[in-house]
Amino acid sequence: MPDANDDVIVSIRNVSKRFPGVVAVDDVSIDIRRNEFFALLGPSGCGKTTLLRMIAGLEKPTEGEIVIDGVDMAQTPPNRRPVNMVFQSYAVFPHMTVEQNVAYGLKVSGTPQAEIGPRVQEALDMVKLGSYGSRRPDQLSGGQRQRVALARALVKRPKVLLLDEPLSALDAKLREQMQLELARLQQTVGITFIIVTHDQDEALSMANRIAVMNQGKVSQVAGPGELYEQPRSRFVADFIGKVNLIDAEVTGVKGDAVICRTGGFGDLVLPAAAPASGQVAIAVRPEKMKLSAAEPRGKAAIRVKGRVRDVAYYGDTSHVFVETAGGQELSVNIQNDRRSHSEFHRGDDVWVSWLPEDSLILTE
Repeated sequence: MPDANDDVIVSIRNVSKRFPGVVAVDDVSIDIRRNEFFALLGPSGCGKTTLLRMIAGLEKPTEGEIVIDGVDMAQTPPNRRPVNMVFQSYAVFPHMTVEQNVAYGLKVSGTPQAEIGPRVQEALDMVKLGSYGSRRPDQLSGGQRQRVALARALVKRPKVLLLDEPLSALDAKLREQMQLELARLQQTVGITFIIVTHDQDEALSMANRIAVMNQGKVSQVAGPGELYEQPRSRFVADFIGKVNLIDAEVTGVKGDAVICRTGGFGDLVLPAAAPASGQVAIAVRPEKMKLSAAEPRGKAAIRVKGRVRDVAYYGDTSHVFVETAGGQELSVNIQNDRRSHSEFHRGDDVWVSWLPEDSLILTE
């Protein structure tokens, strides 16, 4: 349901979109606040782009309403909405200079000639292209062309900027750089950004809040930290970062903890508020687990013996994949030191351990 917040710029109320044989968006309600960086995150086909296009007016909802700045947009065409959109393909005009590209929307909308020059320069300065006005797109890098597209959207001073996978065409290093630049730009211009992405790292690094979508529905809306540490479902836990999921059955309650029966780990007593019975998943992030050659001492930690199946090296960390005697595969993140990228190798017998409080019980 929408948030109880008076400072809402976009209110999506029970919106559905059906195409022949497909429900692309299924009864979605979200409130997006003024001046926040909001992400619609999910796998391909989850409905996030369709939802963004309905906010822009490029698609009409089958049911529900979209309210922008207090006005129902049902009868408002795309060109009259207080939004602007930056597409995945940039769509800059190759025969125009950077300055002409940015000025195009102002000229089409009839902005007085005297205003166009200063506003174009202001927009180019915002995206750090103030001295590039006379260049053509083929003289720019991919990141610079993306900034031209941003300037062209910002020059019209929209209340909401919509971004559809804006960084997907960039290489990994440039994409990471542009993520930081977009986050800074949003804070500088002080307007609402709504970004569609399938890249969890992109959403986590830029957005104030994220709506995780799956099969047309919103699974959870929360800040990056809450989504990562407190996912409400298997899907969110698995989609946001890496996670180990262990099937279990709740068999009882012990004080403030529940007793979970598992196939390969025995009965685990975990601090959690959960149903007294039923099937659940126990989620543990790889960085919460520890790896050792000898059995850990002490009674606090959950532990299981296994064998290293694979080791993936990532510079500062390695992901070690361990197969337990019960056939469960666990992923453990370990920090590498300067002397050796990993002390564990394929075929090694090891112990995996973690603290009960680092487990999450997921009922969905």
